[in-house]
Amino acid sequence: MADEVDIDVAAAPSGPGCAECLATDGWWFHLRRCARCGHIGCCDSSPSQHASRHAAESGHPVAQTFEPGEDWFWDYTTQRFVDGPRLAPPTHHPLDQPVPGPPGRVPTDWQWKLH
Repeated sequence: MADEVDIDVAAAPSGPGCAECLATDGWWFHLRRCARCGHIGCCDSSPSQHASRHAAESGHPVAQTFEPGEDWFWDYTTQRFVDGPRLAPPTHHPLDQPVPGPPGRVPTDWQWKLH
């Protein structure tokens, strides 16, 4: 189980997509949600890897997937999956949001740009 100090079950997601990618015209492959503050960032396979950057810069080491049908947690400090509680809804990005996303920003050769 993740350390309780690293998780705030009441923290709502910061939005439907990666906060930094949306602010900079970027795009993402999959999304991760900070378990402490709700920040939504893109995964480490995404070009900009904002979720792990957020963990390093904020000191918030635990994130949960923000993908439909998934509920796992990841600890960036230990680089391991961890157990965690149910977080405040929504628990995933909108079902009509494409993967990768957001619409209109994903290059046609996106598969070659993943990490």
